[in-house]
Amino acid sequence: MAGLGTWSLTRAALIILLLPRSLEECGRISHSAPLVHLGDDITISCIINKSCSPLVLKSEILWKLGNKLQPGGRQQRLPDGTQESTITLPHVNSSTLLSCYVLLDNSLQILDQVELRAGYPPSTPSNLSCLMNLTTSSLTCQWEPGPNTHLSTNFTLKSFKSRSNCETQEEAIPDCVPENGQSHCSIPRKHLQLYQVMGIWVQAENALGTSVSPQLCLDPMDVVKLEPPTLWALDPSPEVAPPQQGCLQLRWESWKPSLQYMNQKCELRYQPQLGKASWTLVGSLPSRTLQHELCGLLPSTAYALQMRCIRWPLPGYWSDWSPSLELTTPQKAPSVRLDTWWRRRQLDPRTVDVQLFWKPMPLEEDRQQIQGYLVSWRPSGQAGAVLPLCNTTELNCTFHLPSEAREVTLVAYNTAGTSHPTPVVFLESRGPPLGGLHTIPVDPHSLWVRWEPPRPQPRGYVIEWGLGTPSPSGSHKTWKMEHNGSIAGTLLQENIRPFQLYKITVTPLYQDTIGPSQHTYAYSQEMGPSQAPELHLKHIGKTWAQLEWEPQAPDLGKSPFTHYTIFWTNNQGQSFSTILNASSHGFVLHGLEPASLYHVHLMVANQAGTTNSTSLTLMTLALEVSELHIILGLFSLLLFLICFCGAALFCCRPSRKNTLWPSVPDPAHSSLGSWVPTIMAEEVVQLPSLWDPGMPPITKITVLEEEEKKPGPWESNDSSGTCDLPTLVQAYVLQGDPRAPSIQPQSQSGTSDQVLYGQVLGSPTHPRPGHYIRCDSTQPLLGGLTPSPKSYENVWFQTSPLRTPEPLVLNQEDDCVFGPLLDFPLLQGLQVHGVEGLGGF
Repeated sequence: MAGLGTWSLTRAALIILLLPRSLEECGRISHSAPLVHLGDDITISCIINKSCSPLVLKSEILWKLGNKLQPGGRQQRLPDGTQESTITLPHVNSSTLLSCYVLLDNSLQILDQVELRAGYPPSTPSNLSCLMNLTTSSLTCQWEPGPNTHLSTNFTLKSFKSRSNCETQEEAIPDCVPENGQSHCSIPRKHLQLYQVMGIWVQAENALGTSVSPQLCLDPMDVVKLEPPTLWALDPSPEVAPPQQGCLQLRWESWKPSLQYMNQKCELRYQPQLGKASWTLVGSLPSRTLQHELCGLLPSTAYALQMRCIRWPLPGYWSDWSPSLELTTPQKAPSVRLDTWWRRRQLDPRTVDVQLFWKPMPLEEDRQQIQGYLVSWRPSGQAGAVLPLCNTTELNCTFHLPSEAREVTLVAYNTAGTSHPTPVVFLESRGPPLGGLHTIPVDPHSLWVRWEPPRPQPRGYVIEWGLGTPSPSGSHKTWKMEHNGSIAGTLLQENIRPFQLYKITVTPLYQDTIGPSQHTYAYSQEMGPSQAPELHLKHIGKTWAQLEWEPQAPDLGKSPFTHYTIFWTNNQGQSFSTILNASSHGFVLHGLEPASLYHVHLMVANQAGTTNSTSLTLMTLALEVSELHIILGLFSLLLFLICFCGAALFCCRPSRKNTLWPSVPDPAHSSLGSWVPTIMAEEVVQLPSLWDPGMPPITKITVLEEEEKKPGPWESNDSSGTCDLPTLVQAYVLQGDPRAPSIQPQSQSGTSDQVLYGQVLGSPTHPRPGHYIRCDSTQPLLGGLTPSPKSYENVWFQTSPLRTPEPLVLNQEDDCVFGPLLDFPLLQGLQVHGVEGLGGF
């Protein structure tokens, strides 16, 4: 690493020694013009002199536009030994720095740089106009410079004096150069000659070119713009008559008295102070009078007035509008209709208390100022005597009158006079009432009142409304009068707020009387019920509780109840609820736990919302000791039955029988040797060859005792298919399969195979061996309660005297077959009690 560091330092020192004092002396940038039109291409070359170090001459020349390297430089060595790199920059869109570098020892060394500027040539200035300002005594001209050129552009106002139509130039006027960024310039008075024409134009110039505006030829006095005049209110004086109703008097002065010799024409405009009315322009006013009376205005209304002037009849420009002058028109006597309503209350037999209400209804669209109201009474029999009862600025008044007084007078007044008197007649209530009164909420701040007009039709209605619990004076009520007696409803919007109960009263007005008032209560936006009924516990049990409550009528003006909801919660926090109709007044809670605590509350609902009652806490009754004993006993019995049934099912399963008691062999499903006693094992006849699995089973065995001296029934045949048997002394019957159910359906005739009956006969007095009888019969077996082997194999043979089995020759015509009883295989394992003539048994 030390060797590499030493080599780098040595190489750097060698480069420094071989380089000239400055690389900037080594190379330069060559270009035709650093200024181009915005969007054009530019080609620039960077040349390294041959006098530079060989290291520099062999280095690559790189270009940077601003801070970004620019590829595409074409580098070549010229015949004179210099190194040149040329680059073309397309679409130059802004001014920036272009630099060329050489790469020495992995670092860029700058050779030269140049500033590239791009823009547009100046466009032609337009809209050149000039004004002669008499205040500054200078000619001010202004113009529009045109679009931005992106280059530094200089504007110059040029002018000259001329005696003709600016075709010849007599004397040049010094150029007027505006301040930077401005597009106007003023030529001072010393360079002007009044009443002599002059030519004026604007020249714009930048690095890409020059443009000139069209020439303007004018006389400075033809472009004079006067200063606005000053407006004043005309002071009252004996020489000037006072203004009429709806009129204003004003005067004005020129901005400079020395210019009063100049003929002028002025315009006046006015606008009401309040509202958003537009300006109204008054025609030309003569400037010689310097005063004017403006009429046709609203009384008691403030107006703003402005004026402007122009030379007349010579050409010139209008001055600016003068500052506003604010004046108010004189007052006018009130011209209103006063709608009145009253309430009377008898204080004593000779005095009544009267509460009078009124509303001013302007008859003209003007701003009349009413300063107060006067209520007076003219006693009967006293000509010319008028007693004032009330003088107030309010819209109501309370006073006392004699009981016989039937009329008072109301007027409105201001400084200009009084209105026409309005008589107030206290009428008796003898007219027909309304047919019905209803209200409909429109929105939270309005109510629609609807009624059924009576017959005959009234001349109008008075509608009053206020809070449901007004003050005794009734001063907080709002009212209005409808003069159209044919209407059947009106909209109330004044002083209507949501969630407030209003009492609405409607009174019909007739020509000489009034009808009785009717009222109703309503909400513009109602709330839920104010309160819910209180729950009471009527009865309670161990698992139920009966609740009741007293139904309440809906609040005034509110919709009726829609339903009730009962909620109850146990100690574990589980909640239950049920919904009841609005006609309910009780409910029974079922399914409660004994000796448990419950919290119950009732919720009542209407169309606007719901309200909860206070919570009721109740405890169900606990179970008694006897009930507990009964429940425990029933539970124990049920448990015993379940255990017993389970044990029975367990023991009756075939897989569990052999473990509990010995297995009794089934003759039909066991070998014959298993039924032969041990002492007779040598007498067992083995007949394996006679075993025929296909032989049908024998399902009945009958052992009979034969009476003495009677021939055996086996010696006779019966072709009917049955055997005539002797009288039965003792019978043993086995039927069916012991594994089958005890109750078996009775087989239908003709539906099963032939069933064989085996009968074994024996006689107690006959020494011969018994015989067995095989009956081939289609008769079904009789059902019995004693179980029988389902099936077993029957062996047909006869025994010889030497006790050797011999085949029995069967008669195909007989249905019964006889054979020795001792040769019957099944009976070799049986002992028949009471029968001694059965051979070896």
